[in-house]
Amino acid sequence: MTTPIISVKDLHKKYGDFHAVKGISFEVMPGEIFGLLGPNGAGKSTTLEIIETLRTKTSGAIMVDGINLDQDPNAIKKIIGVQLQTAGFYPSLNLTELMELFGGLYNQAVNPLALLERVNLQDKAKAKFKELSGGQKQRFSIATTLINHPKIIFLDEPTTGLDPQARRNLWDLVLDIRQKGATVIITTHYMDEAEVLCDRVAIVDHGRIIALDRPDKLIDDLVATGFERPKEMKQANLEDVFIQLTGHELRAES
Repeated sequence: MTTPIISVKDLHKKYGDFHAVKGISFEVMPGEIFGLLGPNGAGKSTTLEIIETLRTKTSGAIMVDGINLDQDPNAIKKIIGVQLQTAGFYPSLNLTELMELFGGLYNQAVNPLALLERVNLQDKAKAKFKELSGGQKQRFSIATTLINHPKIIFLDEPTTGLDPQARRNLWDLVLDIRQKGATVIITTHYMDEAEVLCDRVAIVDHGRIIALDRPDKLIDDLVATGFERPKEMKQANLEDVFIQLTGHELRAES
């Protein structure tokens, strides 16, 4: 039987009288893309930040690749990659300089051009971060998570605010990261994104997991209750039209 790469048991987080996370438990298997879904304030980001060692827990047990969070959080930091938000970068440095900077912080020798090529930004090597489009900034942010060759990558709403083409490009990147052996934990507000990318999803609401399974299984279970959408589903949607007309291929974003 495969051992989970992440195990969360009865996780609680309180801020005074406010109970943000109320006994969450789940496991993530190696090589899986696992989604945490939920409305704002549901507790999903808090849960991720605790696993990432960025926030302390009130109680519960967390194991990451066999490492107990309570006993050796620094060992966990060495095997994970966490997507930084835009505010985490010096806007006036170019991408090569930023890659070298982060390599120094990780104490890792880096090949900036190879990493930029992996996220299709090799032609932007000398561009400053502030000059990038939204999609390019997100891809660069993900590239920085790969510097220390992590076993696990955490992506917190990586496609928020991107146009449909940039979103699809980022989906391809996430799938490629998993194809190369990493486990990916992702939060998103886009249900179509979770349906395409995630092997399993946990739906979180008011600090609890209210459903956990494969996306297609959760959909089948809903249909089995007699649920019907009020509008007949077409074989395509407007986003499909947009992608078809503007091109599937990866291209520069503006």
